[in-house]
Formats: sequence, structure tokens, C-alpha cells
Amino acid sequence: QVQLVQSGGGLVQPGGSLRLSCAASGPTVSNSVYRGWFRQVPGKEREFVAAITWRGGVTVYANSVKGRFTVSRDNAKNTLYLQMNNLAPEDTAVYYCAASPWSRPKEREYYNYWGQGTQVTVSS
Repeated sequence: QVQLVQSGGGLVQPGGSLRLSCAASGPTVSNSVYRGWFRQVPGKEREFVAAITWRGGVTVYANSVKGRFTVSRDNAKNTLYLQMNNLAPEDTAVYYCAASPWSRPKEREYYNYWGQGTQVTVSS
């Protein structure tokens, strides 16, 4: 049984930082090519944030977060991270981690395992 269990998130002031974690379990998720982060606000589609190749550590970012967010992984712990710095109100969303066996990191249709989602709210 594959599981992606998220932790982190919460309320932070503009300019603040948060770190999200996504711990994976299950044999098939270990074969993922990419693991990534998406976010969604009510009434909008889930959008790509960042992704990393599980073996090589190659990263991909959405333009809106480049230079502020950092995606990383700990292969030994089978855990994905998203460090979010200089947060802005427009970063407010539910954030999801996901795993994909394909090399299409920005397209949510190619991710077949998803975490439960965690709320990030940026507000003063």
C-alpha cells in the first residue's frame, strides 16, 4: 500500500518561512522518477510548484516560486521536502505532494500517488 503522508504547513506572516515534508511508504513509490509539489486554491486547478528527480536530484520550479522555494529529498528517509521562504499572500493554498513514474514533472495528470494535502496560509 503506497502512502504519502504530509506534515508541516500552517499560518505564517508575509515574508516568513515554512517547511513541508512528505514521507513515502510502499514498494512501488520507490520507483518514482519525479516527486513534486502542487498547490490548489478553491475554484482553481491544482498547479505545479516544484519537483525533483528521486535518483539524481534534478529540480524543476514554477516561475512564481523560483528563488523563494527549494525542493529537496532525503532518499534514506524516503522523504520529500519543500522549503518555502519569503512567503506572500498569493502562496496561500492547500499544498499536495505527489509521485510520478514519468518524466513529465509539471503535469499533474502524470502523477499517480498523492499526499493528503496541507493548508498553508500567508496572512498578517
